[in-house]
Amino acid sequence: MADPKGFLKNGREVASRREVAERVNDWDEVYPDGIGRALLPIINTQAGRCMDCGIPFCHQGCPLGNIIPEWNDLVWRDDWDGAMDRLHATNNFPEFTGRLCPAPCETACVLGINQDPVTIKNVEVSIIDRAWGSGYVRPQPPEWLSGKTVAVIGSGPAGLAAAQQLTRAGHTVAVYERADKIGGLLRYGIPEFKMEKKHLDRRLDQMRREGTVFRAGVNVGADTLTGPQLLARYDAVVLAMGATQARDLPATGRELGGIHQAMEFLPQGNRASLGEEVPDQIVATDKDVVIIGGGDTGADCLGTSIRQGARSITQLEIMPRPGEDRPAGQPWPTYPMTFKVSSAHEEGGDRMYAVSTQEFVGDADGNVAALRLVEVDAKFQPVEGTEREIPAQLVLLAMGFVGPEQPGLIEQLEVELDERGNVKRDESYAASVPGVFVAGDVGRGQSLIVWAIAEGRSAAASVDAYLTGSTTLPSPIKPHERPLVV
Repeated sequence: MADPKGFLKNGREVASRREVAERVNDWDEVYPDGIGRALLPIINTQAGRCMDCGIPFCHQGCPLGNIIPEWNDLVWRDDWDGAMDRLHATNNFPEFTGRLCPAPCETACVLGINQDPVTIKNVEVSIIDRAWGSGYVRPQPPEWLSGKTVAVIGSGPAGLAAAQQLTRAGHTVAVYERADKIGGLLRYGIPEFKMEKKHLDRRLDQMRREGTVFRAGVNVGADTLTGPQLLARYDAVVLAMGATQARDLPATGRELGGIHQAMEFLPQGNRASLGEEVPDQIVATDKDVVIIGGGDTGADCLGTSIRQGARSITQLEIMPRPGEDRPAGQPWPTYPMTFKVSSAHEEGGDRMYAVSTQEFVGDADGNVAALRLVEVDAKFQPVEGTEREIPAQLVLLAMGFVGPEQPGLIEQLEVELDERGNVKRDESYAASVPGVFVAGDVGRGQSLIVWAIAEGRSAAASVDAYLTGSTTLPSPIKPHERPLVV
C-alpha cells in the first residue's frame, strides 16, 4: 500500500482552477498549464491516502478495471514510469478519462464510506501528463502482421480503443470517420476548456506510428463505401459510431428559428475556438440563452455560451435539485445523484430545477423570443399557478441521445436491433451479421467515455479471437455487465 497513515494525516485536495475572470476570456483548459502540472505539488500526498483495502471496490467502480491501488502506491513511491505502465495496462487513453470521466471509481472508494474519497481521477491524469512530458509514451507497433484486415467505423473513444488494440495485435486496421477530422465527440463535442485537442492529436500520432490508418471525411453507407462493400473488403468490421440521434422536444413552437440541438451548437463553437472558419455559426453573443437539460452536455453549452458573450444563460432541468449528500436510497458504493458544480457552473448562469417547457414563443420574424415553462411535481405533472415566461433568443436542447442513426450503414448491413433501437450484440460483442462487432454507445446506448473505452477493448479481444482462433488481448467487461456504479 501507499502511506500507511496517509488517509489519517491528510485530507482530500484537488487541483486549483484558474480564476473565473481569466479563464472565461479564452478557450484554454481551466487549469493552469494543464491539470496534470497543476496537481503535481500535491499528488504524491493524495496518492498516499489510498488504503490497503481488503476489497478495493474502486476496481468494481471502474468499467476498465483500473488497478488503482497499485498505481497510487507507485506514485507515492515516486515510481512514475511504473505507475504509467500499470495505468496503461488497463486504459489506452487515461489523458481522456482523467479529464472527462465522472470518476465512478471515487464514489466506490472504501475511504468514501466515512471520509472524502481518494482523488483517483487526479492521480490518473497526473501520471499520464507526466509520462507524455517525459517522452515515456511511445508507439508500440506489432512485431508481426496477421494478414487480416479490420474496419472500425467511428473514431470516438470506443473506436479508437478497439483500433489501437487490434493494431497492436498485428491486424491491419482502418478507422473511418465521417467528420473532416478524426476524434468523434472527443474532437468536436468536448469544448477546448475541458480538454485541449493537443491531448487527442498526440495520441492519434502515436496510433499512426503504430500502423493504424485513419480515413476522415468518409461517411460509410452514404458516400463511396456501402455496407456490403465494407463486408467484402474487410475480414471484420467494428461498429463504433456512437448514439448520435439527439432527443428532441416536440413542444409548441419547436419550428421557430433559434432553437438548436446542443450538437449543432457545440461542434461549431469548438471549430471556431480552434481558429477554423465556420459559416453561419450559431452563436450566443448578446443573447438570452436557455439550455434545456441539466447534464454534462448542458454544462458544455453553458461554458461555451459564457465565452461567446451571452447576455444571460438559464439551464433548465425537469428533475428536482439533487441534495448535497448521498441519498439514503443510493448507499456506498453505488454512484449517487448529488448536486454537482462543474467549472462552467462556477463561471455564471442560473439553474432552474423541476421545471418543464410548455411552449416556445416567437417574434414577428419567426424566431424564438421567449420560453414558457411551468414547475412540476414529483410525478412531473404541472403545478397550477407556476407558469412563467423567460426571454430566449437562443434555445439549446441538451437532453441526451436516444440511440444510433439507423438510416445508412446500419440499415445496409441489416443487423438486428434491440428494443431500444441499439445494434444488438451477443456476449462476444458480435452482431447478428457474421464478422460484424459492436462497441460503445451504438450498442450500449448513451453512456460514459470510460464505458466506451472498456467496450472498445473488449470488442477488440473478440475480433482478435474471431480472426485468429484465440486472443491474448484483455476483455474488461461483457456487453451487458453493469457493476454497482453507473
